Amino acid sequence: MNLFRMVDVIEKKRNGEVLTKEEITFFVNGYTEGSIPDYQASAFLMAIYFKGMTAEEQGYLTMAMVESGDQIDLSAIEGIKVDKHSTGGVGDTTTLILVPLVAACGVPVAKMSGRGLGHTGGTLDKLEAIEGFHIELTEEQFVKQVNDLKLAVIGQSGNLTPADKKLYSLRDVTATVDSIPLIASSIMSKKIAAGADAIVLDVKTGDGAFMKTEEDARALAHSMVAIGKQVGRNTMAVISDMSQPLGFAIGNSLEVIEAVETLKGNGPEDLTELCLVLGSKMIVAGEKASSVEEARDMLKAVIADGSALELFGKLIEAQGGNGAIIHDTSLLPTARYQIEVPALSSGYVTKMEADDIGVAAMLLGAGRATKDDEIDLAVGIVLTKKIGDTVLEGEPLAIIHSNTENVEQSMTLIQKHISIGKEAVESPRLIGDMITG
Repeated sequence: MNLFRMVDVIEKKRNGEVLTKEEITFFVNGYTEGSIPDYQASAFLMAIYFKGMTAEEQGYLTMAMVESGDQIDLSAIEGIKVDKHSTGGVGDTTTLILVPLVAACGVPVAKMSGRGLGHTGGTLDKLEAIEGFHIELTEEQFVKQVNDLKLAVIGQSGNLTPADKKLYSLRDVTATVDSIPLIASSIMSKKIAAGADAIVLDVKTGDGAFMKTEEDARALAHSMVAIGKQVGRNTMAVISDMSQPLGFAIGNSLEVIEAVETLKGNGPEDLTELCLVLGSKMIVAGEKASSVEEARDMLKAVIADGSALELFGKLIEAQGGNGAIIHDTSLLPTARYQIEVPALSSGYVTKMEADDIGVAAMLLGAGRATKDDEIDLAVGIVLTKKIGDTVLEGEPLAIIHSNTENVEQSMTLIQKHISIGKEAVESPRLIGDMITG
């Protein structure tokens, strides 16, 4: 017999009171198994939206969602397992680079990734641009591969955090998605269920990010770090800029090419720098370096000697893909047409609305508008300019990679949302606050 009534739990939160661990667990379990109906769960989510949650309540909510399904046991993997999570953006290829980069420095990276809704695919879609690459491994294969090679990237288990999946669907249709306690507990429940010992978070801010303001990004980062600490995971966060796309490539195959170039030491400056910052934190968390400076030198060394690139090739081959792509990226899917997007005036690039440029890539087929959409892995956009660069009228702002010549809609979006002004501006600051609790 239940000790609680859901109506009392809703009322308590509506009045701004602090819920107990038992009350929160009662809600999560009841909603997951179907004894608490959608209308009461919706009311509860809206009460959280308006009244917030304490750090302790967020920790209880996170762990109740973790315990609603499977938890991955990584204890058989030697060493400290470090995971990285990005809150997402346009052209965010960091996982493809960081996994081999950090693993080459001796830190095991057992990565579970998702698919993408929106501008481009997620990490799994990008990896599936590599012929033969498969994202399904059993838990035993996953653990063995990380012990053998120090790295693996797989899709999320079917029954990881079912409470979060069910609640997220409800949040999506009740205007409660952008609640910091609900976002923080959703992200952290998946990371904790996936079994990592330490978690490095890349919290994006700006036009192309979920968190549009630095203030909101900082609040989310503090919430997630607090949850991690509360449940015994070493957690830290970096705030990074997403006011313009990261790197130059937007689109699945194009981003794999950019990842390979970055592992060769030829990557875009901003993408390389972010990977060095996040990778340094991961190596310190994995206790392979005592300072971020020492860790950064280690990362630069495995780029310079080619060992990070070679490990990326081994990862691809271990999961059925054609590892030759690390030496010949022409083996990746290629779009039929490359079409230049000319600048309509001369001056300086003053603004790039990353979200809209991402939409331009999605319209080409690089992303999903709904979860059932098929992605065209070959298509996308490669920028030729970033904020602060000079540009001449008629000079290309970007190259559209498309399998159709009908790209007017995407071209118009790019021209409209890359602003050109007469006054020079500075490039936005890439790395903001570092939050360690």
